[in-house]
Amino acid sequence: MKIIRAIIRPEREEAVIGKLEEAGLYAVTKLGVLGRGRQRGITIGKVKYDTLSKVMLFIVVEEAEYEKAIAAIVAGGGTGYPGDGKIFVQSVSESYTIRTGIKSETTD
Repeated sequence: MKIIRAIIRPEREEAVIGKLEEAGLYAVTKLGVLGRGRQRGITIGKVKYDTLSKVMLFIVVEEAEYEKAIAAIVAGGGTGYPGDGKIFVQSVSESYTIRTGIKSETTD
Protein backbone atom coordinates (compact mmCIF):
# COMPACT_ATOMS: atom_id res chain seq x y z
CA MET A 1 0.00 0.00 0.00
CA LYS A 2 1.01 3.61 -0.54
CA ILE A 3 0.09 6.79 1.28
CA ILE A 4 -0.15 9.79 -0.97
CA ARG A 5 0.02 13.31 0.45
CA ALA A 6 -0.99 15.91 -2.09
CA ILE A 7 -0.71 19.63 -1.35
CA ILE A 8 -2.97 21.46 -3.79
CA ARG A 9 -4.58 24.83 -4.45
CA PRO A 10 -7.80 25.23 -2.42
CA GLU A 11 -9.77 26.16 -5.52
CA ARG A 12 -8.77 22.83 -7.15
CA GLU A 13 -9.98 20.65 -4.25
CA GLU A 14 -13.36 19.75 -5.78
CA ALA A 15 -11.78 18.97 -9.16
CA VAL A 16 -9.15 16.69 -7.60
CA ILE A 17 -11.67 14.84 -5.44
CA GLY A 18 -13.94 14.51 -8.48
CA LYS A 19 -11.11 12.96 -10.53
CA LEU A 20 -10.28 10.59 -7.67
CA GLU A 21 -13.93 9.50 -7.51
CA GLU A 22 -14.00 8.99 -11.28
CA ALA A 23 -11.01 6.67 -10.79
CA GLY A 24 -12.93 4.72 -8.13
CA LEU A 25 -10.94 6.16 -5.21
CA TYR A 26 -13.35 7.51 -2.60
CA ALA A 27 -11.44 7.46 0.70
CA VAL A 28 -9.64 10.75 1.34
CA THR A 29 -8.71 12.85 4.34
CA LYS A 30 -8.26 16.58 3.84
CA LEU A 31 -6.69 19.33 5.89
CA GLY A 32 -6.37 23.07 5.43
CA VAL A 33 -2.69 24.01 5.62
CA LEU A 34 -0.46 27.05 5.10
CA GLY A 35 2.81 26.96 3.25
CA ARG A 36 4.93 28.11 0.39
CA GLY A 37 7.01 26.55 -2.34
CA ARG A 38 10.00 27.69 -4.33
CA GLN A 39 8.26 30.93 -5.23
CA ARG A 40 8.45 31.91 -1.49
CA GLY A 41 4.94 33.24 -1.33
CA ILE A 42 3.37 35.87 -3.53
CA THR A 43 3.64 39.65 -3.84
CA ILE A 44 0.55 41.66 -4.74
CA GLY A 45 1.36 45.32 -5.13
CA LYS A 46 3.46 46.29 -2.11
CA VAL A 47 2.17 43.44 0.07
CA LYS A 48 4.15 40.18 0.38
CA TYR A 49 2.29 37.03 1.49
CA ASP A 50 4.90 34.59 2.82
CA THR A 51 2.50 31.70 3.27
CA LEU A 52 -0.48 30.71 1.18
CA SER A 53 -3.57 28.65 1.95
CA LYS A 54 -3.40 25.12 0.54
CA VAL A 55 -5.29 21.87 1.02
CA MET A 56 -3.46 18.66 1.94
CA LEU A 57 -5.12 15.43 0.84
CA PHE A 58 -4.15 12.09 2.39
CA ILE A 59 -5.02 9.02 0.34
CA VAL A 60 -4.03 5.42 1.05
CA VAL A 61 -4.23 3.12 -1.95
CA GLU A 62 -3.26 -0.39 -2.93
CA GLU A 63 -0.16 -0.73 -5.09
CA ALA A 64 -2.31 -1.44 -8.17
CA GLU A 65 -4.22 1.86 -7.74
CA TYR A 66 -1.19 4.05 -7.09
CA GLU A 67 -0.59 5.30 -10.66
CA LYS A 68 -4.24 6.11 -11.32
CA ALA A 69 -4.38 8.07 -8.04
CA ILE A 70 -1.38 10.17 -9.08
CA ALA A 71 -2.87 10.71 -12.56
CA ALA A 72 -6.20 11.81 -11.04
CA ILE A 73 -4.50 14.32 -8.72
CA VAL A 74 -2.43 15.79 -11.54
CA ALA A 75 -5.46 15.98 -13.87
CA GLY A 76 -7.66 17.65 -11.27
CA GLY A 77 -5.06 19.84 -9.63
CA GLY A 78 -2.99 21.17 -12.47
CA THR A 79 -3.42 24.69 -13.79
CA GLY A 80 -0.04 24.90 -15.51
CA TYR A 81 1.19 27.69 -13.23
CA PRO A 82 3.67 27.73 -10.33
CA GLY A 83 2.03 26.89 -7.02
CA ASP A 84 -0.12 24.01 -8.29
CA GLY A 85 1.27 21.87 -5.48
CA LYS A 86 3.29 18.78 -4.76
CA ILE A 87 2.63 15.06 -4.31
CA PHE A 88 4.56 12.97 -1.77
CA VAL A 89 4.40 9.17 -1.72
CA GLN A 90 5.45 6.72 1.00
CA SER A 91 5.04 3.00 1.50
CA VAL A 92 2.67 1.82 4.22
CA SER A 93 3.99 -1.15 6.17
CA GLU A 94 0.97 -1.65 8.44
CA SER A 95 -2.56 -0.38 8.92
CA TYR A 96 -5.28 -1.27 11.41
CA THR A 97 -9.04 -0.81 11.48
CA ILE A 98 -9.82 1.04 14.72
CA ARG A 99 -13.27 -0.48 15.15
CA THR A 100 -12.00 -4.08 15.08
CA GLY A 101 -8.28 -3.73 15.77
CA ILE A 102 -7.64 -6.03 12.83
CA LYS A 103 -4.47 -5.50 10.87
CA SER A 104 -5.14 -4.84 7.19
CA GLU A 105 -3.42 -6.87 4.54
CA THR A 106 -0.67 -5.03 2.65
CA THR A 107 0.64 -6.04 -0.73
CA ASP A 108 4.11 -4.50 -0.40
